Amino acid sequence: MIGPSGTVRVMVATKPVDFRKGMEGLAMLVREHMKADPFSGAVYVFRAKRADRIKLIFWDGTGLCLFAKRLEEGVFRWPKIEDGVMRLSAAELSALLEGLDWRRARGTGDGRPDASRIIVGRAAAK
Repeated sequence: MIGPSGTVRVMVATKPVDFRKGMEGLAMLVREHMKADPFSGAVYVFRAKRADRIKLIFWDGTGLCLFAKRLEEGVFRWPKIEDGVMRLSAAELSALLEGLDWRRARGTGDGRPDASRIIVGRAAAK
């Protein structure tokens, strides 16, 4: 993935957002609804009503970045939809972006995802 990795903080908005919003609108949601600083270096994850779309914003030290992805098949695995914020590890974020069940991802202890465990998690989900 281009962008943050390792021990970065990942915060997920559990309520779907209007996907017409760009990085400025999402940064406003981070400040107002997540009560966080969009320029802190953390990754903020947003979902659309349709579970096949995801947007991330993060500050890379030089500017605010926007990452968007739409799955061609299947859906992203999401936590129960409710108001609030949840945290993911870098390994769980990596699994989420691959369309895997992020709840089965485990880190290697050095901040990098353990690909063998993620693959096993994907096979077990079928």
